[in-house]
Amino acid sequence: MNGILYLVATPIGNLQDITFRAIETLKTVDLIACEDTRHTQKLLNYFSIKNKLISYHEHNEIGRSEELAKYLLEGKNIAIVSDAGTPAICDPSFRIVQKAIEIGVKVESIPGAVAFVNALVCSGLPTDSIYFGGFLPSKKGDRISKLSEAKPLAATVIFYESPHRLAKSLADCLEVLGNRKITVARELTKLHEEIIRGNLQELVMRNLV
Repeated sequence: MNGILYLVATPIGNLQDITFRAIETLKTVDLIACEDTRHTQKLLNYFSIKNKLISYHEHNEIGRSEELAKYLLEGKNIAIVSDAGTPAICDPSFRIVQKAIEIGVKVESIPGAVAFVNALVCSGLPTDSIYFGGFLPSKKGDRISKLSEAKPLAATVIFYESPHRLAKSLADCLEVLGNRKITVARELTKLHEEIIRGNLQELVMRNLV
C-alpha cells in the first residue's frame, strides 16, 4: 500500500500558531521533508517532536522528488513543510505534489497559516476578489512588466517582496499602478509586527526600509 503525502502548514512567526493536527502529523509520519533542516529542527524541538528530517528545496527538488516518490511507493508517509506557512505557496513543494499525483499517491493538506492571507485580512482592502502574484521579480524591467499585467485587474493585488527591495518596488508600483490605496505588512505574528496603511505616494515618500 502506498504512503500518504501530507502538506503541513507551519507558523509564519509565532510558534503557537500551529494546529493540533499538524503536530500529530509531524509526530507520526515516517519522514519530514523541509526547506532548511536547522530551521525545522527548532520547531520540532519546541514541540518535543523527534522525527527524521530530509532537505527539500529549490536546489535539489528534482532529484529529491524522485527519492521521496520512491519512499511513498514503499508505503512510507511523508510530511512536507516549508520554512514558514503553507507548503507549495511560493516554494518548490508543488513539484512533489505533482509527482505524487502522477504515481497515484494520496495527497492531504493539513491547513494553517498563509502569510499573504493574514496580510490581506488585516489590510482593510477588499477581500471579495484577489490576485496573488507571488514574489516580484528582482530586476526592474521584469518587475514593471509584472505590475503592468496586474494593473487592469478588478481585484486586490498582493505581492511578496524582500525588505531590501521594498522602497524600489513601491516606487515602481506608484509609477505603474498609480496612486492607489496600499498596505505593507511585515513581521506578521512576530514581536515587531508592522502593518502600514496609506496610499502609494505617501508610502514612497516615507522611503520604507
